[in-house]
Amino acid sequence: MNASAHHKSRTTRRGFLSGSAALAAATLAGCATRPPSPGSIIDTHTHFYDPTRPQGVPWPPPDDPLLYRPVLPAEFRRLAEPLGIAGTVVVEASPWVEDNQWVLELAADDPYLMGLVGHLKPGQPDFAQQLARYARNPRFRGIRTGLWGVQLDPSGDAFARDLERLSERDLALDVLIGPEQLPTVAQLATRLPALRIVVDHCANVRIDGHTPPTAWRNGLQLCADQPNVFMKVSGLVEGTGRSDGSATRDVEFYRPVLDAVWNAFGEDHVLFGSNWPVSARFAPLATVHAIVAEYFASRGANAPSKFFQHNANRVYL
Repeated sequence: MNASAHHKSRTTRRGFLSGSAALAAATLAGCATRPPSPGSIIDTHTHFYDPTRPQGVPWPPPDDPLLYRPVLPAEFRRLAEPLGIAGTVVVEASPWVEDNQWVLELAADDPYLMGLVGHLKPGQPDFAQQLARYARNPRFRGIRTGLWGVQLDPSGDAFARDLERLSERDLALDVLIGPEQLPTVAQLATRLPALRIVVDHCANVRIDGHTPPTAWRNGLQLCADQPNVFMKVSGLVEGTGRSDGSATRDVEFYRPVLDAVWNAFGEDHVLFGSNWPVSARFAPLATVHAIVAEYFASRGANAPSKFFQHNANRVYL
């Protein structure tokens, strides 16, 4: 794709998404210069699925009473709109290729679903064909790797070429990793500087109220040194391990991790994600939102708008 075609594609996608998500779009203009206004937050990490479909779902498992049920946008919206969340980017929760289409069909009927980070397997022979198919839909905004048999492989030529195809189409890559894989993400970002890479869930660091491990902090810095890497500040309550719903609302408990992320990435490379409904096992959505709202409000006038709105727009929309 040449520069002119790339710009046209970007413009077309922005126009479509702005029109179909007018509730959020009205607040995005100039959002980097003011605090979030009501109804202006973009949640960049939610999951939707329906086990009652004839084909069922590959995840979650039937023995999970909290998650194994229809989880659909209307339920999330009832919880999210009172918090000022005006739309969401959905992250695919299935390894089945056709489930990308299922989410896109949900989004076609609901502008609250602003985009999809789907699931395709870079390095596989059919990747280019599948990417071409889904990228025709302007709400398809990237893919996630790191699970379902897909490992990060910065040295693999086929893997890297397929990720180049993402950047050529102005799509992003989410990575689901552990702390030990942060240096690998930095290597991938170095090899593919035009690809926007988003590390999910603070790289799944354990959160216990104390200073996080040195290796994780060093890995954060390696990633933050690459201008094309972003950190999704999600998975905080999950990081506590308190799966009985008792994860604390106290910002001080999360501050060592949040400070490390802030010190490495700053206000321009952090995004809000709730990881709902998985997060509901650890704390209500209102708690997930309140933790980061309080923290980023203390980080200067521009930080909340960038964290909740502007950076999501840069990366995905």
